Amino acid sequence: MTGGSKIRYTTQLQAGLGLIEETKSLLSIYKPGMTVSELYYAALESGLFPMVSARRLKNIIGECFSPRYLKTDSARFLKPISQNAPAHVFNQHLFVFTALANQILFNFIIEIYWNRYPGGRDMLSIDDARDFVSQAVNEGKTQKPWSETTIRRVSSYLIGCCADYGMLSSKRSPVRQIQSIRLEEYTLLFFSYWLHFQQMGDNRIIKHNLWQLFGLTPDDVREELKRISKKDWLIVQSAADVTRISWRFNSLEEVVDVITES
Repeated sequence: MTGGSKIRYTTQLQAGLGLIEETKSLLSIYKPGMTVSELYYAALESGLFPMVSARRLKNIIGECFSPRYLKTDSARFLKPISQNAPAHVFNQHLFVFTALANQILFNFIIEIYWNRYPGGRDMLSIDDARDFVSQAVNEGKTQKPWSETTIRRVSSYLIGCCADYGMLSSKRSPVRQIQSIRLEEYTLLFFSYWLHFQQMGDNRIIKHNLWQLFGLTPDDVREELKRISKKDWLIVQSAADVTRISWRFNSLEEVVDVITES
């Protein structure tokens, strides 16, 4: 899983940023077990992408949809969420999986976005992104040195992706307004169980760095879990730095049912 492992930064975001509407359309076509190739041909035949070239569609599926939602085996859960949950809940799920699949975006949000917001700065610029990318290249975090053109492009991708997910103003400008985001309770519910079903211990879940995408510390996560425990979705017991969670649901399908039937 991305979001902490030492993976080299890539330019994969060039294939697509948030792609919220495209992802929703692809999920409507997707059937569990589909390969990238099968989904591509099904999408071509669906008529849902009349303005997208075959080559572009292939890139979207292979470079964006697949690493975000097929390799994580999350498409089958996101499909019902896309159809039945509020748009802001669905979009937040996409945001997390996109960040997990793109280490450079993940780290940009944690290191730059969340360092600006609590500090009282309400703006984020393309120059901030460029400085972040340039430093990453200088520190050898890319597979090979990037040209100035690539650095400039990737910087714009980072800003654009944050805007797609509602973290920055959508107005095209070198300087964007930071927009506050809050971890939705259904997002917390889904990803806490998602980590749990990966055989992760309760304290590791609390300390997992995906929560940093929402500016949360482990103490914040613990309190948020206690808050949703009032809905009888789980039970949280904590003493000092040790937390024990009693998990009510036996599968992610059950969790998705809660989200989609709300």
